[in-house]
Amino acid sequence: MATFISVPLKKSSEVDLVKPLSKFVTSTYPPGEEQTESLRAVEELNKLRKSALGRPLDKHESSLEILLRYYDQLCAIEPKFPFTELCLTFTWKDAFDKGSLFGGSVKLALASLGYEKTCVLFNVGALASQIASEQNLDNDEGLKTAAKFYQLASGAFAHIKDTVLSALNREPTMDISPETVGTLSQIMLSQAQEVFVLKATADKMKDAIVAKLANQAADYYGDAFKQCQYKENLPKYFYFQEVLPVLAAKHCMMQATAELHQSALANQKKKFGEEITRLQHATELVKTAASRYDEYVNVKDLSDKISRALTAAKKDNDFIYHDRVPEVKDLEHIGKASLVKATAIQTPLSQKFTDLFEKMVPMAVQQSMSAANSRKADTVNRLIGSMREATNLCNGVLASLNLPAALEDLSGDAVPQSILEKSRAVVQQGGLQSIEQLIKDLPELLQRNREILDESLKMLDDEETTDNELRGKFNQRWSRTPSGDLYKPLRAEGNNFRNILDKAVQADQVVKERYTAHCEMIALLCKPENELCAAIPSANPAKTLQGSEVVNVLRAQLAQLDEVKREREVLEGEVKSVTFDMTAKFLTALAQDGAINEEALTTSELDTRYGSHTQRVQQNLRRQEELLSQIQVSHQEFSALKQSNSEANNREEVLKKLASAHDSYIEISCNIKEGTKFYNDLTEILLKFQNKCSDIVFARKTERDELLKELQQSIAREPSAPSFNIPSYQSNTPAPASGGPTPVPRTVFTQQQPQAKPQPPARPPLPNISPQAASTPVAPSSTNPPPVAPPSQAQGPPYSTYQGYPGYYQMPMAYNPYAYGQFNMPYMPYQAQGQAGCPGAPPAQQPYPYPQQPPQQQPYYPQQ
Repeated sequence: MATFISVPLKKSSEVDLVKPLSKFVTSTYPPGEEQTESLRAVEELNKLRKSALGRPLDKHESSLEILLRYYDQLCAIEPKFPFTELCLTFTWKDAFDKGSLFGGSVKLALASLGYEKTCVLFNVGALASQIASEQNLDNDEGLKTAAKFYQLASGAFAHIKDTVLSALNREPTMDISPETVGTLSQIMLSQAQEVFVLKATADKMKDAIVAKLANQAADYYGDAFKQCQYKENLPKYFYFQEVLPVLAAKHCMMQATAELHQSALANQKKKFGEEITRLQHATELVKTAASRYDEYVNVKDLSDKISRALTAAKKDNDFIYHDRVPEVKDLEHIGKASLVKATAIQTPLSQKFTDLFEKMVPMAVQQSMSAANSRKADTVNRLIGSMREATNLCNGVLASLNLPAALEDLSGDAVPQSILEKSRAVVQQGGLQSIEQLIKDLPELLQRNREILDESLKMLDDEETTDNELRGKFNQRWSRTPSGDLYKPLRAEGNNFRNILDKAVQADQVVKERYTAHCEMIALLCKPENELCAAIPSANPAKTLQGSEVVNVLRAQLAQLDEVKREREVLEGEVKSVTFDMTAKFLTALAQDGAINEEALTTSELDTRYGSHTQRVQQNLRRQEELLSQIQVSHQEFSALKQSNSEANNREEVLKKLASAHDSYIEISCNIKEGTKFYNDLTEILLKFQNKCSDIVFARKTERDELLKELQQSIAREPSAPSFNIPSYQSNTPAPASGGPTPVPRTVFTQQQPQAKPQPPARPPLPNISPQAASTPVAPSSTNPPPVAPPSQAQGPPYSTYQGYPGYYQMPMAYNPYAYGQFNMPYMPYQAQGQAGCPGAPPAQQPYPYPQQPPQQQPYYPQQ
């Protein structure tokens, strides 16, 4: 009946998916089987994109299957990769804009996976329309296939219409704008309805049904025609200019088909006048389609069928029935019946789809897992921190009481055993040298981290400066997202890193001050036993206290305190060893509710896992508090019984400092090691941050280059000045260029005469001027000469030189009388070699300012 409409495919530039996706996988997942499988899946995804977009696709279902698989895979990986941070830029050309010779076609580059999905879905609809248009509509299978794919195409375009603006967050190219894809969806739906009309006709269904189906198809085509005709920017595409007449013709043909079958229904109801009216109306519709759109559709078969039916109906009515023929406006409206519906786009679209990244969890789950791990780390650190704080408090109280050294130093002259053990512990851990080396390394680690952070932020600053300069230059044409808005999350992250470094510097300073305060006593602990004993003042023996009840009570209490401390060490190990995985719970919550309440789920799990440990830690801290109170009371009794003098006080003071120095050494050593580990870990994090900044700056640079190229092409396509009317004499006789000979006018041939030579125009008379006036510029004429009529046919190419009359070389400059007044150039008469000058010509020795024939060249015509 007519040619069906198909949509051209969009073309994409090549994109390397392997590098950015692999970088994310290696930085997110630890080395192992899961990481290896994910990297292999990245390679497969890249191959799938090349198969779907990197080559011409056949109009076959197998090619459509590849596109559907790629679209399904994009939908599957969208929640699993942070594409906003990866900054993958996808470039697509406008499907309908063919470009120009110099400007190229319109294209758009965006770092958005939603843009890639939209363009791939557009190609799904386009290829589905092409496959449907290739079907053989003479058999039932071809009709079913065509109807299916037209409805799929309509659904694809309708889905783009609903989602394109939210997916891109900017103005799309015209081919995927809501207006365009909405029109395409309506066209595809109209064609699907037409296929059902053809199938109903082939199946010889009742005339009432076919009439309703055809009337609905005519209605669909009418809506599509109106959308093409009245929506802005659509008719400027050559594609839509070709589609408009097809839609109008099919609207008439479907309406004529509906009237034809409705006339048969009227015949069955003995309404012969109505039958004739409907057939006459159908005839008018077919004639309209044939007269206006004959080059687009073939209506001969339908026209013949209607004509035969009308002739038979008129004959029967004139000779037999004599029924009154009503007006068209008095007829009942034909009903409508739609059998088509745009296919809903619900993933997976492909029946053979398998997720390449099935084992990867969505980004929402990954973010929830990160938050849950952070909450877990806070809980663990809180429990361990409270136990370590209690240990430090315990050590400080005992050091202030000189316990247990006071109980071991009853002789008054030997080094207490606890002090010797602490001395050996300090020496084994490296003494002063190890701490000094660690403290010396801290500034270098800090400086390295600062340099990485500064370099990362400098890349953002430089790119943002360039973006602002170009935005100021191009104003509204610079349509991409401002760098300042895009970099806000990165700058916030960078400021957070800088605050962390500032706090780390303050913590380093506290550790250094504490080390300086205890440096002398730590150095004393590092000395051999004999030097340590000599450095500790001796005192009178207090042997009378040996075996006393107070001493025994103190020793028992200290033993209980040691047991409490050992219990805390066991508890700390148990707290650290607790592991649990929230992935399954988060995935279940995401599947059921579409969102994850991470705080509620994680808090509940932490209470279950660490509730018992929290209770045991609190009991341990209460037990220590009770023991310290008892020890302080017992120590007061011990001090009251102990003989007190200045030497004993000095010795006790030194022993307290040594015990405190040991505790400080252990704590300072742990703090500095933790600081070193912190800086090293922060270096890895900052390197990832630097890579992220580098990637987004590179992507922005690529996007900037693409946009600059597009702007240059659009500027090149724009007219340099508003259009104006050129005077007819200028269009007929071009003005001479400055500094060169006068161009020869084109010769106009009224008919081809190969033997005859073109006759030169009449030579105007030379002006009679004096030699003095030859150098005086001629004032421009105040009145223009009458315009010359344009040539009656196309002008031919100009001759390289005009030979002129016999005896002359070239047409003199005086041939164009308007050029001198236009350019204020003096008239310089021409004088050839060996030829007498014109009257009033300047002397022969005066050089002629324009190029002349070489002296050795002979004239084109013989001299007279």
